[in-house]
Amino acid sequence: MHDARPLVFEDPLAVRILGSEHLQELLRTPAGRRRPFSAALRAWIVVRARLAEDTLQAGVRELNARQYLVLGAGLDTFACRNPYPAVRVFEVDHPATQAWKLQMLEAAGLAPLPSARFVAVDFERDSLRERLLAAGFDERAPTVTAWLGVAPYLTRGAFHATLRVLSGFAAGSRAVFDYSQPRSALPWVEQQMQDSLGARVAAAGEPFRLFFTPLELARELESFSLAVEEDLDAAALGELFLAGRSDALELKGRAGRICVAATLGCADGRPEGVKSAAGETSIAKVGDGHRA
Repeated sequence: MHDARPLVFEDPLAVRILGSEHLQELLRTPAGRRRPFSAALRAWIVVRARLAEDTLQAGVRELNARQYLVLGAGLDTFACRNPYPAVRVFEVDHPATQAWKLQMLEAAGLAPLPSARFVAVDFERDSLRERLLAAGFDERAPTVTAWLGVAPYLTRGAFHATLRVLSGFAAGSRAVFDYSQPRSALPWVEQQMQDSLGARVAAAGEPFRLFFTPLELARELESFSLAVEEDLDAAALGELFLAGRSDALELKGRAGRICVAATLGCADGRPEGVKSAAGETSIAKVGDGHRA
């Protein structure tokens, strides 16, 4: 609505699902050049969504992926616009959030496609695996997972529980998720920005809880038989999706990163590609944030 074409991420239902009340709020939002930090947040949201669906497209082509798992779906509309007839969509969210989203869809006259399954899960209390299996999820089928805007708000225990589920998927399955670097890894100005944003989300009842450096994250993933395929910083994401734009859509800062992780296959009793306890294979892929 506020950005120049070509759009970074095409979602013809993104505005429609909001309804007339929220549409008015969008219309009142100033253009990006007047609100650069609002534009940067919008850039982050569209870039991570684009990367997730690009990863799904590649998964369908290269892995014969048959499932798309959306963890913490919010108002994501993929369940209503899935272009892949053979791909089933499993949309997971907190029960209250999912009920609200379904009401929003109904009010907007939007119907999920028959390929969609809605799975209500409280990440801090419920068994994600049990809820997925009960909904018909097949752990043996190649799967792409979008886990966007969730990890920074989780406890370490809840994060590990989700990694444990992802590690049980078919070899080569991929997960796309964003994470935040710790305050100590940021320059002073960005530390103040992170403090300010952290105070606002805490006041809203959803504090930031979890932070990683790229190396720390790679080690965490390795311990769950997951390997880093890509770990992209703002500069790399900007080169991929925002280069040459005529509008003010750009990413700012170093705090946010997006990781694409793959499930390791098992051979001779240990995860394929794990060479030592230090995790040489996946950790070696964590570089300067750019694609190989």
